[in-house]
Amino acid sequence: MSSNATKDHPQLAAIFNRDEPRVDWHDETLWWVRAKRDIAAHKLPEWELLRETASQIKNNVLSNLSTYLEQFEANAINNGIIVHWAATAEEHNKIIYTLLEKRGISRMVKSKSMLTEECHLNEYLLKQGIDVIDSDLGERIVQLAGEPPSHIVLPCIHKKKEEIGDIFHEHLGSAKGESDPKILTETARQHLREVFLTRRAALTGVNFAIAETGEFVICTNEGNADMGAHLAEIHIASMGIEKIIPERKHLGVFLRLLTRSATGQPITTYSSHFSKPQDGKEIHIVIVDNGRSIQLGREDFRNSLKCIRCGACMNTCPVYRKSGGHSYHTAVAGPIGSILAPNLDMEKYADLPFASTLCGSCSNVCPVKIDIHDQLYKWRQVIVKAGYTPKAKTLAMKGMAFTLSSPMIYRAAGKMGRFTFKYAPFAVNNGANPWYKHREMPKAPEQSFGEWYAKRKENKK
Repeated sequence: MSSNATKDHPQLAAIFNRDEPRVDWHDETLWWVRAKRDIAAHKLPEWELLRETASQIKNNVLSNLSTYLEQFEANAINNGIIVHWAATAEEHNKIIYTLLEKRGISRMVKSKSMLTEECHLNEYLLKQGIDVIDSDLGERIVQLAGEPPSHIVLPCIHKKKEEIGDIFHEHLGSAKGESDPKILTETARQHLREVFLTRRAALTGVNFAIAETGEFVICTNEGNADMGAHLAEIHIASMGIEKIIPERKHLGVFLRLLTRSATGQPITTYSSHFSKPQDGKEIHIVIVDNGRSIQLGREDFRNSLKCIRCGACMNTCPVYRKSGGHSYHTAVAGPIGSILAPNLDMEKYADLPFASTLCGSCSNVCPVKIDIHDQLYKWRQVIVKAGYTPKAKTLAMKGMAFTLSSPMIYRAAGKMGRFTFKYAPFAVNNGANPWYKHREMPKAPEQSFGEWYAKRKENKK
């Protein structure tokens, strides 16, 4: 187990922040992507109408989810797709392993799928003797580095090109010290070409599943999902139950929003539709719940299931940009991950809803209008009531509540605080105070606002 496995967000963020230059360019790069999103959005006069339309379509889906899932299953089966249902991550992993084992397949190529990251599929299959190669370039880089993705769209955004060059030199035999992105990309291309041609099984994610037709759509910029799926004997698609949209005509709304929100592109390079298998081949789709039904039943949090995994909330979030994706210690990082993860394990992920300034920027850029910052605030309340906050924080909040509930105690505490700031600043300005680590503590005022106001009022008489 990694030494980071037991650390919470503040501790992991502190590790990331040791490398200040990395933090700076991580912050600047993601903000540059956010700016590209703004330019793309402002070019469409109907942008807000698209967001509202997508939001309402997803509201309809969540209100009729079982009906649309059954409709999708029936149409997919009619198309020749084999449908499997998995209630948990464990069931999902076992289904995929069984499909491979029955065919004597020990090597598989996989394109990007955050659901398989959530289910820890790679680790599970490795234990069963199945070799899995991630074919998305960013995913392959972090896989070779022995790390999880740090971003749902830009998996290796935390890596410098020089570090990627070192990884490729060690694992793929590129020249030592080579850091030219074009050469590194060509190295990966040659490496993956052999993988595509020799793997009998390919796994993909699902961006959208259309109930009306039984087809599913995969959006990529590299074409790696298509290469894997079309060359393999068996194509396995992993899909969360929330990926459903009612009709094919609705797809255009989401395709216009998805990539503009993610990277500022008008549309992904490839938007591939899969509706039936080629002759002599098979398509299997594994539809996964893994806690989503529970989230659907939480009135305050069900809208989080509208997420289309664009990553816009990460690109805009000041906390994510300054703390890195791995500080969230869950498959989906950032603001959206912080409202999804507590549903899976409230105690384990109790720290994540507090990793936010509640500025609301995440909600402002969300293409399906999820009220992310409101849900972060509500999760805090749920977590505190459940008793999952650190004892020190719980005691501090109780002390603050006691102080603020009494005007007399509040005034006395204010005087004591001003006295301490003025005559014993070392009691506050030290490493034990988390605020002092990154901020200069203010100079103590001579009087409180209440005292100033009372004196001003007296002078006016």
